[in-house]
Amino acid sequence: MGGFPLAFMSPALLGALVVLPAIWFLLKLTPPRPQTEVFPPLRILARVLKREETPARSPWWLTLLRMAMAVLVIFALAEPVLNPRGASVSGDGPLVLVIDNSWASVIDWQERLDTANGLIDEAESRNVPVSLVLTAEPSQDATPSSAAAAREKLSAAKPRPLVPDRGRALAALSAALKGTRPGTLAFLSDGMAAKPDEGLAASLSALAPGEIRLIADDSSDTLALTEATNNADQLIAKVTRLAAGGPQQVIVDAQDQQGRPIASGTATFAPGETVAKAEIAAPFELRNDFARLSLSGLASAGAVHLLDDGFRRRKVALISGDANDEFQPLLSPLYYIQRALQPYADLIKSNDKDLATAIPDLLQQNPSAVIMADIGRLPPEMQQQLQRFVQRGGTLIRFAGPRLAAAPGDDPLVPVTLRQGERALGGALSWSEPQPLAPFAPTSPFAGLDPPDGVLVKRQVLAEPTPDLASRTWASLADGTPLVTARDIGAGRIVLFHVSAEASWSNLPISGEFVEMLRRVVQMAHTAGATTAGAATGSNATAAAPSLPPYRLLTDRGALTAEAGNAKPLELGPKRPAAASFDNPPGLYGSEDGFTALNLLPSGAELKPLDLTGLTLPVVREPLAGATATPLKPSLLALALALFVIDSLVVLLMGGAFAGLGKLRTPKGAGTAVILAAMLGAALTTALPHPALADDSKPGDDILLQRLDTTHLAYVKTGEADVDRLSERGLAGLTEFLTYRTTLEPGAPVGVDIAKDELSIFPIIFWPISATAPMPSAEAISRIDAYMRAGGTVLFDTRDQLNSLGNGEAGVSANGERLRQILANIDIPPLEPVPKDHVINRSFYLLHTYPGRYAGSPLWVEARQEARASQNGLTSGGDGVTPIIITGNDFLSAWAVDDNGVPLLPTVPPDENQREISYRVGVNIMMYMLTGNYKADQVHVPALLERLGQ
Repeated sequence: MGGFPLAFMSPALLGALVVLPAIWFLLKLTPPRPQTEVFPPLRILARVLKREETPARSPWWLTLLRMAMAVLVIFALAEPVLNPRGASVSGDGPLVLVIDNSWASVIDWQERLDTANGLIDEAESRNVPVSLVLTAEPSQDATPSSAAAAREKLSAAKPRPLVPDRGRALAALSAALKGTRPGTLAFLSDGMAAKPDEGLAASLSALAPGEIRLIADDSSDTLALTEATNNADQLIAKVTRLAAGGPQQVIVDAQDQQGRPIASGTATFAPGETVAKAEIAAPFELRNDFARLSLSGLASAGAVHLLDDGFRRRKVALISGDANDEFQPLLSPLYYIQRALQPYADLIKSNDKDLATAIPDLLQQNPSAVIMADIGRLPPEMQQQLQRFVQRGGTLIRFAGPRLAAAPGDDPLVPVTLRQGERALGGALSWSEPQPLAPFAPTSPFAGLDPPDGVLVKRQVLAEPTPDLASRTWASLADGTPLVTARDIGAGRIVLFHVSAEASWSNLPISGEFVEMLRRVVQMAHTAGATTAGAATGSNATAAAPSLPPYRLLTDRGALTAEAGNAKPLELGPKRPAAASFDNPPGLYGSEDGFTALNLLPSGAELKPLDLTGLTLPVVREPLAGATATPLKPSLLALALALFVIDSLVVLLMGGAFAGLGKLRTPKGAGTAVILAAMLGAALTTALPHPALADDSKPGDDILLQRLDTTHLAYVKTGEADVDRLSERGLAGLTEFLTYRTTLEPGAPVGVDIAKDELSIFPIIFWPISATAPMPSAEAISRIDAYMRAGGTVLFDTRDQLNSLGNGEAGVSANGERLRQILANIDIPPLEPVPKDHVINRSFYLLHTYPGRYAGSPLWVEARQEARASQNGLTSGGDGVTPIIITGNDFLSAWAVDDNGVPLLPTVPPDENQREISYRVGVNIMMYMLTGNYKADQVHVPALLERLGQ
């Protein structure tokens, strides 16, 4: 048709247009309209006298309507086609067809086949050989052949869920042509740039064809999902489109393993933008059921983003061995762990400091992992619960610290046998220097990470050398000592970081690599309710087998199939590909027990249009034949039918078919019944819960409120009347001494039952140990442990003048043995005798000894190794105080007085000066309890005065 955008498949039928004049004359006459007259006769006679004329021809507009209907029918029978494709295959050389059968071609694959078949038909009519290559095929046979062979090869082609490799296809084409110059090169492109450096323009120019015909559609439906981020409160999916057109909205569906949509979000493209994000707000338990994301209404591999177990957001329980300091969070053992995991996991904590209550409550919430920061001793029942949690598939992650270093070496909840105590690197008493990290082994879950630069370890807990230590080591220091060890127990795993979770032992927690290390360990944990066979992306089984076989592969339509084809196992670790390839098509790799997802496009990829910059040959751009060659016959017939309906209605109207409708009249006075339904509902007062009033207090709350008005000294009721009486009088004597010598005016001493009384209102509790008293229950000891963990202090007094912490069994008294039994179920930190520069020695009085009724036993407090190493006099972390004090000097007996203020018991040996110093020890302990290590700041006074020039 000479380039005209309209052609007729049956142009001979247009000759029927010559009969249009005859149709005009046949349509111009219409029968007269029948008249309907109404009685009475006089009215008929009056109208008879009036002569009326009936038109002898139809109205011009009706005739024109019928002529237009006839023209439309004739044009429709001639089968007009809009934008027909003309024959343009050159006969100067072979026809070369380069067809993108990538994931994006599935949308218009049939149109591509129609276009290619049309070109092959033209080549056959000109007796031109055809060379055909498909860019998404791993192997190519580009040898020019007959049109029939090319047509057979094309019929066997199909879209692939891959990105095209045009460089490989054009290289095979160049080798097959052997220098022969193509007459026509038709490139049926998907419109996308496959790689930034694919060199397409240079490869096409090297073929030197007579002409290049670039055939592609408008790419308006080419969209892809390239990223999914599971945040704390929602999932964010990244969608990219190829055509940067006007505004567009795309629905992203989240589906479960059965393909059922369970949530959705909308991605909105702004005009001219090619990237948009969809937010899918759902509880993380529901998000953990997401198996794939897909674009609604699109069936292609690019419109699907597969999710595996590594995507699921874990619930992680946090347990600390120390009190949380809200005013100094950087000193909290859980601070850096929370900052590292908050973007990737849902963190849960218990406000209860009693581990016997906190651990069961946390395990009831089905966490994937439990992180314990510096917890040494655990009650046996809690150990058993955590063991069952690990054996069922949970992950227990532990961090070392002073408490774990002081714990016994038979802890079943550590992956390796630990030496008691910690190893100090650097400092005045150590010959070794702080150690950096060694490179991570290829079999380690941390493989691929660069060792943190500048990270040094100053302290660590050491593992006993065993034959399997190397296989359990995930990370080590430069000197070969383990930094991270792990062991599988049942279906779960225990992981131990041999350093603390805060920056006192190393600066690893404040490094960026700590985030990735901890994230990888948590991602290896199984989500609640997931399979317990192990995630395929990071278990020890993965280290033994660094590749995974194909399990389910993605088809070109975005469906999963069990057909593996020629897919190779997926390499893990540093060699893992970032996107799908010929060897590793997109899909799931592993087994039904655990798999990892490989998606079509790399994370964060964006679709870019095809770039032919640098092409030295002219390019003729054409649309796909099937996409734009539009037949107009159906539209013309539909329009002719619509005109026929209009003509029929006009004829009926002119024939009086609707004249009877005029007789219908609206009855007069039709009353409009307006029913007013006014529902006046009385607001019934619902049974709302009443606010807590003073009258709603529990039994014993009145006594608790009385104790909150001032500071009270408390002692533990042992159940022995003489011991409890002596404790009460001892604290009464110390209270009186504090009132006269200091500004502190404590209230009356209080005896507490540690099994049921509230302990948190007391800054310190004195516990006189008696071997003949009933042994406290495990619940009572657990409450004392929680009290110490929350910041309280317990002063244990064996009252035997002996070193109650001695290692020799012969030197342990009965009271000392009872103390050992009590402390065996309490997670206490390492202890040391009070050093001479401790804050207790100068919190009020200047002290050097700590006598009570006796003067031979040392005063034990929490050891602060970092203070001794730094030699700055600070022996307490932050503003905290030691949670435990142990003595055998019987303080309470030395302070005990009767109602007249007379001492009840003499000192041994009798010495009133010793009693005076004993009172001063009590004053210093109370001031230390109430002010913390604030007095330690006095060490900075000389430096401050020097700066002030004084």
